[in-house]
Amino acid sequence: MKFEGIYTPAITPLKADGSIDQSAFAEVLEYLIAQGVHGIIIAGSTGEYYAHTPQERVELATLAKEIIGARTQLVIGTGAIRTEESVEYAKVARTIKADAILVGTPPYALPTERENAAHALAIDQAAGLPIMLYNYPGRMGMSMGREFFNLVTQASKNFVAIKESSGQTGQLHMLAREFSGVSLSCGWDDQALEFFAWGARSWVCAGSNFLPREHIALYQACAVEKDFDKGRRIMSAMLPLMDFLEGGKFVQSIKHGCALAGLSPGGVRAPLQGLEESAQQALQTVVSRLKSDVAAILGGAA
Repeated sequence: MKFEGIYTPAITPLKADGSIDQSAFAEVLEYLIAQGVHGIIIAGSTGEYYAHTPQERVELATLAKEIIGARTQLVIGTGAIRTEESVEYAKVARTIKADAILVGTPPYALPTERENAAHALAIDQAAGLPIMLYNYPGRMGMSMGREFFNLVTQASKNFVAIKESSGQTGQLHMLAREFSGVSLSCGWDDQALEFFAWGARSWVCAGSNFLPREHIALYQACAVEKDFDKGRRIMSAMLPLMDFLEGGKFVQSIKHGCALAGLSPGGVRAPLQGLEESAQQALQTVVSRLKSDVAAILGGAA
């Protein structure tokens, strides 16, 4: 399997009582497929997996496969503190015939590189599916380094890609130069241009939940057309959104963006709280300007 294009870590819509809105979830997936994203990730952090029960995660993964079928790639997140729990999610992914799984570092535990590799290899053994690694030390407390990558890639051919979310350009350079067999996927939005310049073929971007065409446009310009002048203009137009999303209420902002796109995302689960009205209005302004600017670029305007 090749990871190429835009991969959307889908939101999980909620009803007013806080339960998962399966009908709205189906609408989100249908919207993303219609907009042309190249893959959908279920149980990513944008999907609030950490606030879901194991049963809810299994039900969402199963429902996603039923809805998506073979129309786009389906990636199932296996994130959990306990290796045993991640293994169970990997087994679910195998059972429902997902295309791949997402494997990160267990949060809070602070494993060594060797321990983290053992964790990843246990998940791999349970699934037997292509794996996109997920390096996000800001959330997980530890970064995947050379020892980790050497151990997992020498032990299994299933580690085919990485969503790199450290924000460290040195890590990007190390991966591109020393582990070329692991396909780069941008996981740090305001470095998307740099990732594509270093050969990334995919981008896991939460903003594509509500602005899929604009994210696809940047991927198309940089990774397909190799037109980095055009890519820089699109990237410049997108930076205000990226800055906004890093303002402290990431999932809430993504969900409100989905509401602006006509979807029904509902609220967020505790401990998170909703987006204030002033922030909602500010996001609407940012989105409106971004769409206008990108449309002008794609239309040939300077």
